[in-house]
Amino acid sequence: MKQCITNPNEVKWSKFWEYKLKEKEDRGKNWDKAAESFHKRAKKDDYQQLLFSKLILDENDTLLDLGCGEGSITLPLSKKVKKITAIDSSPKMLELLNQRAETQKIENVKTILKPLEDITYDEIGSYDIVLASRSLNGIIPIEKTLKTINKIANKYVFITLFGPENWKIEGEFNEYIGHENKHFPGHNYIFNILFNMGIYANVERLNIKTYREYDSIEEAMDNGKFRLDLLDTDEKNKLREYLEKILIKDSETGKLYNKKDKADWILIWWEK
Repeated sequence: MKQCITNPNEVKWSKFWEYKLKEKEDRGKNWDKAAESFHKRAKKDDYQQLLFSKLILDENDTLLDLGCGEGSITLPLSKKVKKITAIDSSPKMLELLNQRAETQKIENVKTILKPLEDITYDEIGSYDIVLASRSLNGIIPIEKTLKTINKIANKYVFITLFGPENWKIEGEFNEYIGHENKHFPGHNYIFNILFNMGIYANVERLNIKTYREYDSIEEAMDNGKFRLDLLDTDEKNKLREYLEKILIKDSETGKLYNKKDKADWILIWWEK
């Protein structure tokens, strides 16, 4: 006889999250390799502007930036708060961040090389604000990580996660080559995990308006979304064929684009 769940709060959303991630074999990424081009891509949409408009910050705040990457969010935020500790698992990302901080004479940013899921309150301590910008989507021990984040934060926690439209043309390409689409777990999992932790979070969609543009088919292929390292020669040829089919050339700028090819991010935040 099957056992029915009568209380929604008994659903272990963290287990569903873990199952979905383990099912998605291409969730991992070589961030050291991606570091050089990430900064260039990060500047191409209005994500930063939209995120900053939602953050609640004070010039005397301390901020913990989880999954800071090469500093495209960290360094501008350093001008808005007292100090930032930036954590990332990629040595190359942190190397670039530290180089840029030195060039810009930014002295209130400290970096730590560490996987996000390994941070502890005893090691990190308290911060007024914890920000996890585009960095928790692939974390398997998500409930443990969220509990640590919540303990560290004194005032606010801000998290951004993939929105439902984020992988639109990538999903269509998988269908084009006959691959099954295995998506990252949605932001609703996080909302429900937090709810079961007694945290009643706010959920907002960042309305990204700009779509991605490319100078060439090669740039469109190597934009970080298609995981070229996991495609064989035939699949790479099919990707080129697919992009040549869907991308339109702007007659004024000469750039290639598709209006469905734009970022989609969900902001989840709560006040302590």
